[in-house]
Amino acid sequence: MTQQTVAAAIRAALCQQAPRAKAMAARKVARDWRLGRLSFAFDTVMPETPGRPDRPELLLPGKMPKRGKAGSERGRIALWHALAHIEFVAIDLALDMAGRFGAEMGPAFIGDFLSVAADEAMHFALLERHLHTLGSHYGALPAHDGLWTYAHDTRHDVAARLAVVPMVLEARGLDVTPAMLERVRAAGDERGARILERILDDEIRHVRFGSNHFTDLAKRSGEDPSDRWKSLVFRYFRGNLKPPFNDSARLAAGLSRDLYTGLA
Repeated sequence: MTQQTVAAAIRAALCQQAPRAKAMAARKVARDWRLGRLSFAFDTVMPETPGRPDRPELLLPGKMPKRGKAGSERGRIALWHALAHIEFVAIDLALDMAGRFGAEMGPAFIGDFLSVAADEAMHFALLERHLHTLGSHYGALPAHDGLWTYAHDTRHDVAARLAVVPMVLEARGLDVTPAMLERVRAAGDERGARILERILDDEIRHVRFGSNHFTDLAKRSGEDPSDRWKSLVFRYFRGNLKPPFNDSARLAAGLSRDLYTGLA
């Protein structure tokens, strides 16, 4: 019996539209790769746009409605819905990283980013369950698709993708999560706080995967990793790197303070 290829399995997961089905497919691809059930072959291309459910409605970031007063029921639901959407898109970002660039980057790269996809799927499941405890669900509110725009813009260059997605976008999560965790815990939402702690711990590892692969790639090309990263961020990231930074978490993830403060 011929083994399914890793590319075909990743593409099938990316094309799933239903959120729970996508999350389950991502975890299965990661498990099958880890257990040697998928062959290292790239016989299919990744979709330009991954499968999406009918809801949430996707809006431009500037068109998003305000979340509501902090601490209000509406505000709490909006926060957790926004986080669930980030983690849902993060599943696709990790799958696409492995499927689009795995042929050139090799098996270890594929394993790292499929494990990221599995983590993001678990985060999404935890957040979706938490939304249900608040009387809501994923898709009940609009969301924005800005994260996937960066994937599309860097689809031709693995260095650019690594520089922007794990090393800027996910690293920003390291910065903002501790304060969010404090507010959630102060509001008495201990279950939500534990979810955020889990996400923060996992995201440090995710950023480290990106940082390590980017550094190796730059060195193989004879480039200074810091200079190469800064040039790619300047070219592809729309916006500024804004303090405050979670320096300790960033350092644990392989990002030295000298690297990013010069771009702040």
